[in-house]
Amino acid sequence: MPIEKPGLLIVDDDPVITDTLHFVLSRDFEVYVAESRAQVKSLLTQLQSMPPLALVDLGLPPAQHKPDEGFALISDLLNHSKKIKILVLSGQNDEANARHARALGAIDFIAKPADPQSIKQALLTALRFDQEEEATAEQVKPVPEGTMVGTSYTMDRLRQQIQLYADAPFPVLIEGESGSGKELVAKNLHFWAKRNDKPYMALNCAAISPTLVEPTLFGYAKGAFTGANQAHSGYFEDAREGTLFLDEIGELPLELQAKLLRVLENGEFQRVGETGSRFSNARIVTATNRDLRKEVREGRFRGDLYHRLSVFSIHVPPLREQNEDKIALLNHFRDMYASEAGVKPFQFTADAQRVWEEYHFPGNIRELRNIVIRLTTKYAGHAVDPQELEAEFDMDLVSPQDMPLPTDAQGLLEYAKKHLKTLHSFNLDVVMKQWEKSYVEAALSMTHGNLSQAAKILGVNRTTLYSRMQTYQND
Repeated sequence: MPIEKPGLLIVDDDPVITDTLHFVLSRDFEVYVAESRAQVKSLLTQLQSMPPLALVDLGLPPAQHKPDEGFALISDLLNHSKKIKILVLSGQNDEANARHARALGAIDFIAKPADPQSIKQALLTALRFDQEEEATAEQVKPVPEGTMVGTSYTMDRLRQQIQLYADAPFPVLIEGESGSGKELVAKNLHFWAKRNDKPYMALNCAAISPTLVEPTLFGYAKGAFTGANQAHSGYFEDAREGTLFLDEIGELPLELQAKLLRVLENGEFQRVGETGSRFSNARIVTATNRDLRKEVREGRFRGDLYHRLSVFSIHVPPLREQNEDKIALLNHFRDMYASEAGVKPFQFTADAQRVWEEYHFPGNIRELRNIVIRLTTKYAGHAVDPQELEAEFDMDLVSPQDMPLPTDAQGLLEYAKKHLKTLHSFNLDVVMKQWEKSYVEAALSMTHGNLSQAAKILGVNRTTLYSRMQTYQND
């Protein structure tokens, strides 16, 4: 019986490159080829499972000379599968592009021209990490509290909230930035609940076509639509008395929000193509990196559904608010990946450790973990210096509001120097506008959108504030 080969998605619009890589890599991988984001989306609907590896060119059509489509594809793939390992292949040998791709979630950057054998070795290394992560996950399922690394006040408070809400039957809304660990919080809520022997189901609402969300959640009858050759249960049925986690709930189409509200109110739902009602007692946990209150105000999310989902709410803090946990997370991931790879862990020089502690990790824990994976691969058993460490950062993603602002004149001067050093390009007008916009959004958030009260907090008149807001919308 032939050994099943791991899947590899290659996305490049140059047929010479794809043909060469397909020939070399098909001996070790089940290779799928696409030329654009659109082709990738079409291909993924045809595959039964997501490939564990992807090799993505940044310069994709329609704008081959810009990396925008490649960057967007990285996000698309990670929305479909958080476990996929993405390596970027680019003729644009630009360190800024490399750092940006890594911060988005790619695990490595390979500049063209590259030896196919070197690419193969990089893919096999990434696959080994993936397999070892899965093996480790199987050993610790369900997720224990100890997996949530950190001793900061914010992390302790997060654990307390999880313990407090775990056994309640009511919905929990988990809010936080991308990469901050919202899914881990959901798993811990299930683990510490009395129902932890029941199923735990998870669906990323952003990773599935809007037309497939309803049959995926509620199931469908035979013949309900083209391709429905037999009846199939949905996530609500499969979760039964357990936990159903809906990630990126802000992406749920408005028409489905009403149906989800009905299930939350009385547990009643219908399979697509059926008239009979079914019932679910699953505990609903949702997560979002959007401001759902703002989405409600702007008509993109139902207010009644928001209030149903947020009976309990948990805010997962960004990593920049857990400074004391950066070293603990470093040690945790470094020791884990070094042990799994059978290599000696890397170390930091004293200066590199200071750089690590001062970096703000705009990609949060996901970015930190990926940096550790790359350092383990490149510098096993070696001392990493500041230059080697900073090469893994994407400083262009660090916005001024991510950096703690001093209050004294000398501190502000040093802050400005440090900020200028972190950016490869700087525009004073852009930075000042970012600051102004942040203060306006903060005031509006504090006053729940009341323009007059926000203007009073900001020390400007209402007309001026409205004019500034119009400017932001037109940018």
